[in-house]
Amino acid sequence: MTFSICVRERYTDDSGADQVRFGVAVTTRLPAVGTLCPFVSEHGAVATQSLVNVDLGRRGLAYLEDGLAIGDALEALLNADKGREGRQVHGIDAERTFAFSGDDCVGWYGHDLGQNFTVAGNMLVGEAVIEETAAAYAADAHGERPLAERLIDALSAGHAVGGDKREDLPVQSAALKVATTEPTPMGEPLYNDLRVDATETPIDDLRATFEAAKRGWEDAMDRYADASEADSIDGAAEPDAEEPVERTDPDR
Repeated sequence: MTFSICVRERYTDDSGADQVRFGVAVTTRLPAVGTLCPFVSEHGAVATQSLVNVDLGRRGLAYLEDGLAIGDALEALLNADKGREGRQVHGIDAERTFAFSGDDCVGWYGHDLGQNFTVAGNMLVGEAVIEETAAAYAADAHGERPLAERLIDALSAGHAVGGDKREDLPVQSAALKVATTEPTPMGEPLYNDLRVDATETPIDDLRATFEAAKRGWEDAMDRYADASEADSIDGAAEPDAEEPVERTDPDR
């Protein structure tokens, strides 16, 4: 199931507190990859692909919440998985990275571990796909733009050099998820959890969806800024009412 990237970024919030954000993004030449592959929480990010076992993502995050290291968590799950050699799974927690590509994955397949990211893919045109994905993220790691947007850039770089080799499957999908340890009174920005489930242009459509979602989120934050501060929807400013327009009927 194509290629994905998991990342960790440390940053300081507006109050001066240390925080961590995690992100995962994926694309494939099948519909609805966002229902299967990407998993993220304030404890880490996991991507499960090839012959997908969603328990590797769901239970992997649960193990991270319980305090296990990413490698211990995913190795324990893989060791109990009879389909282990058909799995590809990778991820990151607050301190470590992990990646596994089973011997039964379909070529080209492989993975790359950086200091603060992991990239993996299978059924690819070649190794350049994960190399370009990793390089695009690394070139703008901890950049000023939202992580979600930079994850799309990373997918775009891998897609541009060929991506998934199955050109006979035109219907594709893409997805991204971002989470942070930072408390957010109005919740995570809505552009941090996006999916494009069935399209022939997954990266372009994911980018367009991100741009629309970001604009909508910013408009909503402007509209409900007072409500956020008051922790009540009653604090929201209503838009100014339009002046009534007097109309005349020429036939009257």
